[in-house]
Amino acid sequence: MKEFGAMTYVTAVPTSPAAYRGPLTTVGHSGSRTAHLAAKRALDIAVSFTALASLLPFFVLVCIAIRLESKGSPIFSQVRWGVNCTRIRIYKFRSMRTDLCDASGVAQTTKNDPRITRLGAILRKTSIDELPQLVNVLLGHMSLVGPRCHAVGMLAADRLYEDLVPHYHDRHRIKPGLTGLAQVRGLRGPTTDAAKARARIACDIYYMHNYSFWMDMSIIGRTIMSELRGGSGF
Repeated sequence: MKEFGAMTYVTAVPTSPAAYRGPLTTVGHSGSRTAHLAAKRALDIAVSFTALASLLPFFVLVCIAIRLESKGSPIFSQVRWGVNCTRIRIYKFRSMRTDLCDASGVAQTTKNDPRITRLGAILRKTSIDELPQLVNVLLGHMSLVGPRCHAVGMLAADRLYEDLVPHYHDRHRIKPGLTGLAQVRGLRGPTTDAAKARARIACDIYYMHNYSFWMDMSIIGRTIMSELRGGSGF
């Protein structure tokens, strides 16, 4: 697990909870980690504040379009895992019908999901639905880059994620992110495959132990390029 660009970390999934021991607050206490955390937070504030200020008119238009297409609030909120296994409320543009929405976030979203509206399909494909989470980043609940923010009780291969992956909650030692290493490695979408679900957590654990300012910049750049090429959400 030495090379950021390599896929070797995917095969390094721990087989025992003992693989990553220690209290949840141990990550980020060394001098270099403290500096990385300071740079990371500065980047989060600068980017989220600038983006929110610049995109406010666009946000208003999206909210109007959502409201015109279907009844209900254009903003969807949900309780998810935060840092150190706290629970946070995140915000997204609503992409599903209000009468079919899964408020818990446990139900997996699939291609051609009947719950998704026509506009919602576009918002999800382009990841525009995720942009309100910039508010969470600005408030310090999330980071631009980190393990993806999972719903409490999220399923993977029809099992609770923590049952499938014994060290699952180790990923919550740092703030969740808008994007992450697993996503730029193509591990995005429904978690119906156990091997892919474990690989996602392996990426999260790798990132948690190796993140840096420049790794974050690389992941942000690769995320932007992916979205410009058409996105991968649904």
